[in-house]
Amino acid sequence: MSSPSEISAGAAAGRPHPLTRSFAALQRFALDPFQIAACEALEDGHGVLVAAPTGAGKTIVGEFAIHLAMLTSRDKAFYTTPMKALSNQKFRELQDVYGADNVGLLTGDTNINAGARVVVMTTEVLRNMLYADSPALQDLRYVVMDEVHYLADRFRGAVWEEVIIHLPTEVKVVALSATVSNAEEFGDWLDTVRGDTEVIVSEIRPVPLEQHVLFRGDLIPLFDERSSAAAHEVNRELLRQGRSALYENNRRTQHGKSQGRRGKPTYQRHSTARADRLDRSDVIRLLERDSLLPAIFFIFSRVGCDAAVAQTRRSGIRLTTGEERAEIRRVVEARTRSLPDEDLGVLGYFEWLNDLERGVAAHHAGMLPAFKETVEELFQRKLVKVVFATETLALGINMPARTVVLEKLEKFNGEARVAITSGEYTQLTGRAGRRGIDVEGHAVIQWNDALDPQSVAALASRRTYPLNSSFRPTYNMAVNLIDQFGRGRAREILESSFAQFQADRSVVGVAAKVREAEESLAGYRSAMTCDRGDFLQYSSIRRELSDLEKQNRADVTAPRGKREKRLKRIASLRTAMQRHACNSCPDREAHARWAERYWKLKRDVDRMRKQIATRTGTVARVFDRVVDVLEIMDYVRTDDDGQAVITDAGARMQRIYGERDLLVAECLRTGLWRNLDAPSLAALASTLVYEPRRGEEGGSERGLPRGAFRIALTETQKLWAELDDLERDHQLPGSEPPATGIAQAMHSWARGALLDRVLDEADLAAGDFVRWTKQTIDLLDQIGMVADGELATTARRALDAIRRGIVAYTGL
Repeated sequence: MSSPSEISAGAAAGRPHPLTRSFAALQRFALDPFQIAACEALEDGHGVLVAAPTGAGKTIVGEFAIHLAMLTSRDKAFYTTPMKALSNQKFRELQDVYGADNVGLLTGDTNINAGARVVVMTTEVLRNMLYADSPALQDLRYVVMDEVHYLADRFRGAVWEEVIIHLPTEVKVVALSATVSNAEEFGDWLDTVRGDTEVIVSEIRPVPLEQHVLFRGDLIPLFDERSSAAAHEVNRELLRQGRSALYENNRRTQHGKSQGRRGKPTYQRHSTARADRLDRSDVIRLLERDSLLPAIFFIFSRVGCDAAVAQTRRSGIRLTTGEERAEIRRVVEARTRSLPDEDLGVLGYFEWLNDLERGVAAHHAGMLPAFKETVEELFQRKLVKVVFATETLALGINMPARTVVLEKLEKFNGEARVAITSGEYTQLTGRAGRRGIDVEGHAVIQWNDALDPQSVAALASRRTYPLNSSFRPTYNMAVNLIDQFGRGRAREILESSFAQFQADRSVVGVAAKVREAEESLAGYRSAMTCDRGDFLQYSSIRRELSDLEKQNRADVTAPRGKREKRLKRIASLRTAMQRHACNSCPDREAHARWAERYWKLKRDVDRMRKQIATRTGTVARVFDRVVDVLEIMDYVRTDDDGQAVITDAGARMQRIYGERDLLVAECLRTGLWRNLDAPSLAALASTLVYEPRRGEEGGSERGLPRGAFRIALTETQKLWAELDDLERDHQLPGSEPPATGIAQAMHSWARGALLDRVLDEADLAAGDFVRWTKQTIDLLDQIGMVADGELATTARRALDAIRRGIVAYTGL
């Protein structure tokens, strides 16, 4: 694997790369050095890892891989993304280049032209294809893994590693990542498991980013323009004004104190924080005045985003012309044509349209997908000028702005308010600056009394975003691996994961310390050598005796039996010490000093060895525990030749994906759901995919459907508890219990209830309801494929019953 500097040097040496040159000539802007280096590496037959800032144009490298595939008569290329929205966007872009006949889309609930030579898909779809040994993998030459840093995601990250490990060796991986601080480490792993992978790292933004603090109506540069760019010294004027503001606020607070009755201080109300802070409408007007729109305001709250839009509405802000408003209405009507008319009022359609026509919108996960996609298109077309968004907008969707505004540098993580990390700051502000449009992008931090410019400068100048594996073996993974490779080979495959690679690397330094300490231990043993006997043995007796005597003095209150046992041991050791040949050595105490150093160092060495033992082989040990559970549950058996093989139940497990794969498989095997009708099965399936937000209850059983549903739910909960006990007995983390929070709403929806009633029962935003319903559809689809007889038919009926209205919408 070459270093980034070597790659650049090779490119500069003028090796012929005609395909890269011809592809570059087709682009609307000149390619940057890192893009050229990555394309040349692909042309030379290497895989690549490209780590570059948000908006730098990493995807051009993925597009070149597709270009290479399409130059042949039969080669295929897959483009994988972590999100359906990003897959949809890339699908449309590639269709524009290669035509509808040559581009397909697979996202679980969408299947368009799956046999095409270029297929865009979510990463989970590709993982499932690999385990199923799908014929679509034939002639596959390139796999682009966009946003590959998602493999750090706690819930879904393992999928990326599974794909990288299992792709056929002839397939070249094009991994595209945000700037991470350990790109070389990840590249080393890719080189190990895929072979011949070049790492191309760029820290350079194609559009420079100017950092500002919004203070008393002025945009003050965060960094001192008189110092070098690398120094990142805080603007002295900002520091001076900040100190002055704090002094004035403190003085106002002190002046506001007066003595109340009995001498107790009372305080006059002063809006000290607001004295130096503009409201959102004023900020928008300031940005409009300075030609800094379009802008994204990142607000770490869905409610906050909606409230911000309402605030601008009340202020009367209008950022669009008459022609733009007409075009906005045309786009909205085209995008939402398939939504039922009776649902528009429930969805707040007319108020939302009014806000869009003024050039303002919110963007968050609680919104209906149709609404989010419309906002994205209008923002890309510069028709919407201001978007109030949660941080999910920063994760891959192509929505660059001229300016990004951060109102706060902290967010609620479900338990407490925590400061955003430097990696998060970089990801958020990376949206500022549109390539080919803006000369520079702008990041604006709003002032408040708690703001420390030095801390903001440190946040903005650091690039610490480590990529850490979240990989762990699952039951589905285990049965698929055992079926394809056998248990021994499966274990070896898992030991090649990035998780194990990182764990092994983390103990390299510890192992070096152990080796160094072992040399010292050998020296200590030599120094305490006694010609009368084994001084190491003697010192061990002496050390145990000393420890027991200390315990005896410190614990006079011990139970009589325990104390007598200890005294007996002390007497035995004292006798053994006195009888040992080394006890009479004239150099005994000199030897003992070396022995004391030996035992102290040995204790440290034992601790380090234990640390190494707990880290090396960790993934394989977890795999063994997973297989042990599967053997107990008869999903895996040992045949007459001593080899692990999957049973019929294990074969069914191969096609069940998700956090509760074992629970679903057991419910199907034991027939717990066979008496359910379609609405009840949809409701029960929802309890296995729904995850309450932090701090929310999983849902009570009040108001839930009665009859067969209640019986099946009770039995499912009982089975979950038994499996959870079994998993914990095997040192596995277990899973969360079924959550009934949306079960009644899903039952009503499956029976044809109107949207307003269902959203009221679910107590969810429309976008959340759609998201959980689509996950329920995914599970029902799996059940429909693997269940026996009538249950499979019921699952398909349940799927059809809930895939209607706003759930059935697709923007494609």
